[in-house]
Amino acid sequence: MDGVGFTVMLPAMLLLSVLCIANSLVLYSMWRAKRRADDVLAQQMQQIQQHTQAFKDLNRRLDTYLSGSMRMGEELYELQKSIAPLPEKILRMEQRDLSSLSFTQAARLVGLGASTEDLKQSCGLSQSEAELLLRMHGKRESS
Repeated sequence: MDGVGFTVMLPAMLLLSVLCIANSLVLYSMWRAKRRADDVLAQQMQQIQQHTQAFKDLNRRLDTYLSGSMRMGEELYELQKSIAPLPEKILRMEQRDLSSLSFTQAARLVGLGASTEDLKQSCGLSQSEAELLLRMHGKRESS
């Protein structure tokens, strides 16, 4: 019986040994795969942290630009409010001071080549005013 029991037990023990070795190999390959997956996960987490920081930086910059744009818009609105009445004020000033209008018109005429007599007749200027305008706005002749 000892010989028969041993012959039956030997293949069972060999089979059990082979199964244990196969089980160890499977466990080792699973452990290596888990380690690789952990490394990939760590890299991805690091990339996520980098992207999150870049997103926060961009968000902060965008907030800065938006607040600057809002301030600029408010300042432009204030400027527009203060400038809006200016054309009407200028028109009223020109209508009130007709002499300045005639000087402006006379300066244009000088640019077109008007003489002292032309200025006196067209704009109602005195002789000295007409001569002064000619000297100030007349074309310079090269000497």
